[in-house]
Amino acid sequence: MWVFPLAAALVAVLFAAALVRRYAVRRHSYEVIWALALLMYAAASLAVAFGVANGWTSGEFRVYWALGAVLNVPFLAQGELDLLIAQRGVRWALYVLLAFITAYTIAVVRTADIHSAALTQDLPSGKEVFGDGTAAHRLPQLIAIPAYLVLVGGTLWSAWRMRRRPQLRDRFWGTLLIAFGATIIAGFGSAFAALGYLAPFSISLLVGIVVMFIGFLQATRTAQLQPR
Repeated sequence: MWVFPLAAALVAVLFAAALVRRYAVRRHSYEVIWALALLMYAAASLAVAFGVANGWTSGEFRVYWALGAVLNVPFLAQGELDLLIAQRGVRWALYVLLAFITAYTIAVVRTADIHSAALTQDLPSGKEVFGDGTAAHRLPQLIAIPAYLVLVGGTLWSAWRMRRRPQLRDRFWGTLLIAFGATIIAGFGSAFAALGYLAPFSISLLVGIVVMFIGFLQATRTAQLQPR
């Protein structure tokens, strides 16, 4: 099962590289923010690959939890908000909030006590590793789930605005694929992780990011399209 998260990490790096190349030409802030989110996803997926292949260490689980279970989702959501919100003041206020969320998450996960016995499982759950109801265990509910709703809501709103414009057909379907891929990861993947089902969790890491990447390629394949 370590092959799937390893492949997911490679796809995420390729995805991030494509966004950085677009940023070098277009200079849109959301492309950099999304690239950072995908690099977090890659690092978290690598931590899963190493943990599954060689046995989990506390460091690997902290990286997986902070970057994969929590932080990459608000960064993806911030990128979507950057794309939709034109007011610079609002965007900077959201940057400050994102910086606080990032610092808080890292501080909580870095200092959280870990139950070492839970790390002997193939796929430890945050509830067992950190303890039920602890600050570290609750981070996904506090941060990742609301951010996922913002991400998918913004993405679907973008697709809705494009639905009657034939010239934006590629972008419309690509946007829907991105929302679907994010749902595979955040919905199905998170559920499998909470239940400790390693095989479907590992596969969902790869399938979700591949669907998102395909959606991105679909949405950006017509060079003449203007930003949403």
